[in-house]
Amino acid sequence: MKNATLDLLKQMKLNGMASAYEGILSLPVNKHPGPHELMANLTDAELQNRAQRKMDLYIRMSKLRYRSTLTDIDCSAERNFTKEQLSLLANDGYIQRGENILITGATGCGKSYLSCALGHQACVLGYRTLYFNMNIFTEQITLAKTDGTLIKWLTRIKKSKLVIFDDFGLQPMTQTVKLIFLQILEDRYESAATLICSQLPVDKWYEYFNEPTLADAILDRIVPKSHRIELKGKSLRKRAQHLS
Repeated sequence: MKNATLDLLKQMKLNGMASAYEGILSLPVNKHPGPHELMANLTDAELQNRAQRKMDLYIRMSKLRYRSTLTDIDCSAERNFTKEQLSLLANDGYIQRGENILITGATGCGKSYLSCALGHQACVLGYRTLYFNMNIFTEQITLAKTDGTLIKWLTRIKKSKLVIFDDFGLQPMTQTVKLIFLQILEDRYESAATLICSQLPVDKWYEYFNEPTLADAILDRIVPKSHRIELKGKSLRKRAQHLS
């Protein structure tokens, strides 16, 4: 009967319950939990298993550039980034409130690494997350327009509670990309979070868009409700090469 129950749990894809039940069956009979405790243990195991699978799925789907976590982030006065700032972004408050994160700084200072750590944390907390290098973002727009999947692609972005745009401002934006970028920001305004990494200081972004009307519309949806992080310090890439 025990083996039959185990098989049924697996057939119903209750893998967390099945694994926990298997573990209980391996214990001596006198150490088996009572019926109420058994049910609680199996239910908890299934919930944890589903949460783990959901997190793993979101991390895979996010396409994060680095496998960084919040524990990997160096907080110091030299980097102009404190533990208090990191702690503030470690929970889901900014996502729930639809607040943005703007990370600026020189090349190699760790902007992408920090953004991926925050993206990973969002996945851990159960939020769909997407990462885009701006070059890839532009290419995906072209591809989606060509094969007629643009609306579907935009819907996927809209459903993601955190979207990361990396290497923002390195290359000029076409009119098409500007308009789609504005549409994405409009869809997410006050309902989801957007994280932007850029070598350009925020006060140079208006000039970067090179079109007053669009610049006003885009920046009005990015800057007011945002956490601004200006990373400083020597290039982490150069430091890593020196240590190696």
